[in-house]
Amino acid sequence: MYSFVCILNSARPLSTTATRRDISDLVPTPITHYSEVETAMQEAVQKFANDVILPKVRDMDEAETMDPSVVEQLFEQGLMGIEIPEEYGGAGMNFTSAIVGIEELARVDPSVSVMVDVHNTLVNTAVLKWGSAALKKKYLPKLATSTVGSFCLSEPVSGSDAFALATKAVETEHGYKISGSKMWITNSMEAEFFIVFANLAPEKGYRGITAFVVDKGMKGFEIAKKEKKLGIKASSTCVLNFDDVEVPKENLLGEVGHGYKYAIALLNEGRIGIGAQMTGLALGAWENAVRYVWNDRKQFGQLVGEFQGMQHQIAQSYVEISAARALVYNAARKKEAGEDFVRDAAMAKLYASQVAGRVSSLAVEWMGGMGFVREGLAEKFFRDSKIGAIYEGTSNIQ
Repeated sequence: MYSFVCILNSARPLSTTATRRDISDLVPTPITHYSEVETAMQEAVQKFANDVILPKVRDMDEAETMDPSVVEQLFEQGLMGIEIPEEYGGAGMNFTSAIVGIEELARVDPSVSVMVDVHNTLVNTAVLKWGSAALKKKYLPKLATSTVGSFCLSEPVSGSDAFALATKAVETEHGYKISGSKMWITNSMEAEFFIVFANLAPEKGYRGITAFVVDKGMKGFEIAKKEKKLGIKASSTCVLNFDDVEVPKENLLGEVGHGYKYAIALLNEGRIGIGAQMTGLALGAWENAVRYVWNDRKQFGQLVGEFQGMQHQIAQSYVEISAARALVYNAARKKEAGEDFVRDAAMAKLYASQVAGRVSSLAVEWMGGMGFVREGLAEKFFRDSKIGAIYEGTSNIQ
């Protein structure tokens, strides 16, 4: 391979100074360089997404339902337990491997991608970090192999101001009783495991917020309404009602009154996942449109992609996608290294969602009428992109 050092040695000297620093031992590693495990993840998910998910994307979007066979195969592929240790039936991989998987899925279907993202970065992470030994033993094997999880924070009166939540919990002889409603809850139709945030001490304000594990079959729990959405239509988004749902003491997640800390930490991490979903979406929209304008669509006797004005747009879009990916993977690496990544995650999500919106919109224009009809994927990528500026922290509060 023509190394960085070889290029330097063969190039015209950058300075006439006789003494130059020896940089022969420096091997620059790009942020998006994958480890062997991450490369295997990318290749496996890319093949799975194209072979299994792609043929079902349009039908799932039209039906606004996730195909159960897709969910089943996500578990079979190990994509629902990426960071769960092998002792609990998970893949035991690193955080960046999860980001790679989320991005690759979004290149084909952002709806499937967000299911995997929420399940891994919010639900599994919460149990791994703050679950008791008993909760881990009971639920992690299920979350890794068969049970979809859901993260229940938002409410009708608390979106961006999440700590204004009105759902209440009271302590009982045998545990806790939860009452209230949640809104905009992802994965709720498919999930059987719910992490619910409720205020156990309203007089303490947000310091009373506590996290609980709720099973789907618990008495008083109800999926009240499934939302009809602009985009990511196959991903379920529902209103949930809790009518004096009795939760056993052992289903307390972490410590009483620490729910607000957990929510902040999880959403900071989750924003990297949403950034990856958006870069995957942008790349998928770009690839889909570029294949068409470089191979099929002709105007004025030549392929549309051969016009210089088009090439400028295509190149600029790819530059922006690459910049967004650099932000996403930088945030992921910093998180893995134990460094402060909060600002990096916010920047990654903000910029990636902006790029996804711009690129998917241009992709529709590049394809002309074929980009506007529901026969292909261009208009779906465009619709799906809008959610990136809204969930897990709106662009206006990043």
